[in-house]
Amino acid sequence: MTLNIRFPSAVALTWLAVSMFPVSALADGMPPARTAAKLLPAASKGAVAPWATASRKPNDSGVKLQYRLAGTPQAGKPTVVVLQFDGVSDPAGASVTLTVDAGLTLSSSPSLSVPAGQRSDASVTVISQGGGLAYLNVFITQGGRTSAISIPIQTGAAAPAMKANGDIKPLPDGDNIISQPAK
Repeated sequence: MTLNIRFPSAVALTWLAVSMFPVSALADGMPPARTAAKLLPAASKGAVAPWATASRKPNDSGVKLQYRLAGTPQAGKPTVVVLQFDGVSDPAGASVTLTVDAGLTLSSSPSLSVPAGQRSDASVTVISQGGGLAYLNVFITQGGRTSAISIPIQTGAAAPAMKANGDIKPLPDGDNIISQPAK
């Protein structure tokens, strides 16, 4: 059975545009790129980093966190991390505690308060002590529940990916194994 549906051209184009463009990208009524450009200092407009959305768990605090780095981390120089909080529903607001891994120094306040009912932005400054990967840890507490998010701060080149020493061989059931010689 073949089903042919005919749409007037304006309806067809609207349907096509809506089905190909994620509606969640405009959930707040403003495209992410335009929102992002407002938060960075004028000096860094040439290199606007995209927003990264922190993953969520079903039992987290309920606060959505998006973040981005305002520049490329360099050893001994400050790097601004822009944090954007949304979804604070507790009338008392939410509290944020910041910590850093070894290799990073936090030069901003280690605690923030986020008001309820509005999107809030905060800028945090970290300084990398040397090359490598370290994390800015963000703990968000609202209504007795806590979210823990680790934001990677890569200073210098990333470590090269490790190579497997053995050969990958498929098994008859579809699984794969890596065979390595015994040493």
